Amino acid sequence: MKKEVIIEIESIGDLHDLVQVPRPRHPLVSVINHTDFYARRPKGEARYRFGFYTISCKRFEGLMHYGKGHYDFKDGSLVFTAPGQVIGTGPKVCVEEGWALFVHPDLLYGTALGKKMHEYNFFHYEVNEALHISPEEKAVIKDCLSKIEREYQGTIDKHTQGLIVSNIELLLNYCNRFYDRQFYTRAKVNADVVQRFEVLLKEYFGQPTLIEAGLPPVTYFSSRLNLSPNYLADLLQKATGKSTLEHIHLELVDRAKSLLWGTESSISEIAYELGFEHPSHFTKIFKAKTGKSPSEYRGVN
Repeated sequence: MKKEVIIEIESIGDLHDLVQVPRPRHPLVSVINHTDFYARRPKGEARYRFGFYTISCKRFEGLMHYGKGHYDFKDGSLVFTAPGQVIGTGPKVCVEEGWALFVHPDLLYGTALGKKMHEYNFFHYEVNEALHISPEEKAVIKDCLSKIEREYQGTIDKHTQGLIVSNIELLLNYCNRFYDRQFYTRAKVNADVVQRFEVLLKEYFGQPTLIEAGLPPVTYFSSRLNLSPNYLADLLQKATGKSTLEHIHLELVDRAKSLLWGTESSISEIAYELGFEHPSHFTKIFKAKTGKSPSEYRGVN
């Protein structure tokens, strides 16, 4: 079996060297056109691990998969990756046009944006969960990008970093808005996902006992639905107002209520049956969701 080779690219300068593009004037931020990247990168299929954030805008020819459906993304899509993620490119990449913004985390160190980068969940979405933008949205993003390019290509002074970071944050905030629009316009697709999630949830907690299986991790449901954990969490939050974990806990509490009401099992036995190693953890979750401890609930009912 052929061993997978991952090319490690730690600095933006190294990336420029790889695709034979002159190094940027600023070592921590750069924009590269996809025509340059795909024309000059090493030929054949390759996988890369970048040590920086990437925001990539591509315009594809034809249709692309999303869930069980197909969507026309000819207007362009944005794909986000965080440092340390592996990015793959096939030998035949049908990208008509586009660009990629590369931001090293050192640029954001000590800034307000650096402290909140974890809040932009789309950096941890899968490629099939990309943000698909209209021509109007594309123009807004391009305007932010032009301001970033103008700053790092000009004379670097004490204001440069602050202005670049401010425009990166503005770009990301627009992406947040556009993702909200995308969740809204895909209400039908998302409703189907919610329904499938609820079926999986009930099936899991419908097992006779969870002593062996334990409580389900969020990744159990996201993998069954072919979604990233972050995308599933955001989809559920926008469609139902509750996170994946909240849904799991509510289903758990419903199962616990039926056991407390319909059996003579002790609180500890019920906790173990529901997959808890420690009954105190079960009691804590139950009380947080109902306002009563399991024993109090049983006494009232």
